[in-house]
Amino acid sequence: MFKILLEEFWGDLKAQKTRALLTMFAVCWGTIAVVLMLAFGEGLRRAVVDGMLGAGEKMFIVYGGNTTLAFQGLPKGRWIPLHEEDIPLLENIRGVDMVSPSFGRWGTKLEAGKNRTTTFMEGVYPDFEYMRNTYPKLGGRFLNERDEEQRRRVAFLGDSIAARLYPGTSAVGQRLVIDGLPFTVVGVMQSKMQTSMNNGPDAERVIIPASVFRAVYGPTNVDHLLVRPRSVQEAAYVKSQIYETLGRRYHFDPKDDRALGIWDFIEQEKMSRRIGLGIEIFLGVVGGFTLLVAGIGVANIMYVVVRERTREIGTKRAVGAHRHHIMGQFVFEAMAIVLAGGLIGLIFSTSVVLLVDSLPNTNEAMQFLANPKLPWPIALGTVGVLALTGLVAGIFPARRAASVDPVEALRYE
Repeated sequence: MFKILLEEFWGDLKAQKTRALLTMFAVCWGTIAVVLMLAFGEGLRRAVVDGMLGAGEKMFIVYGGNTTLAFQGLPKGRWIPLHEEDIPLLENIRGVDMVSPSFGRWGTKLEAGKNRTTTFMEGVYPDFEYMRNTYPKLGGRFLNERDEEQRRRVAFLGDSIAARLYPGTSAVGQRLVIDGLPFTVVGVMQSKMQTSMNNGPDAERVIIPASVFRAVYGPTNVDHLLVRPRSVQEAAYVKSQIYETLGRRYHFDPKDDRALGIWDFIEQEKMSRRIGLGIEIFLGVVGGFTLLVAGIGVANIMYVVVRERTREIGTKRAVGAHRHHIMGQFVFEAMAIVLAGGLIGLIFSTSVVLLVDSLPNTNEAMQFLANPKLPWPIALGTVGVLALTGLVAGIFPARRAASVDPVEALRYE
């Protein structure tokens, strides 16, 4: 049966080469549109999320704010400063996993031999590495507990500033003079995409132990506190307890959400994923409509084929062919055209995705545009849509062919 269907399809293909090729091209183009739009949409979604996670993951950045409510006889409008002494209180909150202060200083002078620059410097605890995704390159390390406890003059550099200070050589182990004091570079950050930031990108900053920063510069307040919950499920509770705990310490109403500024990376990640998914769905719908138009074209062509082969259909019915044989023939032809065109389109579009994805993306803007991904669900979904398109495009003309009256068909001119 399959051999007969294949022979009939091949014969019709040879008899109407131009029509068949144009139909296949329409399906091929629709497939290319669907796959490329979904692949580039997936790449854009990942880039949006990765860019946000470059600034921090599953944490809160807590800033001091101004009260907007009077509390316990105290007026509104009070400034709430944050201190390193707040950290033990936050660590005692159930559900808190990590806490680190951030002492910041703009205009810090760096000298490495003849190379000089100024940048933003930050004094932090070792847990900062995991909360802010500042992982070291091979051969180096981030700050550790001994650095903090012993006030070691060690520094961790962003990858961009390290390249400027130590061009053509490794910065790890090198001497670095910070505001006139000698430090040793212990690590350089891995390159990362970062679209959200405070005080500039991490690639352009120098990080030292909080204890050293405090001893050298003597700040009275921290710039902000970083807090990571143990799990996303505990995030809302931890966030409310931050207001409760610091509200008791600084005497402000815990319901006064302006007394503290909290940059919620957990909610921002969810929002980024929703935005990326929305973009991907939109691009997929646009590509899907292109494929739908191609499917309508296939159906129209099959209606023409049914009309042209009316006498042939009548002859087959007259010699005993059943309706399901006639339907099978036209459904098979429609699906063969769709799947053949779709396979060509899928191979071409996959090649384009792999080629573009392999190109080096040194420009940050290109990391959003030239970063297509083709996960297996997209590929399988495209194949499924193609099969459904072929089935729908073939079944209605096939039903019309199968319903042809043999006597009337034999009279058809």
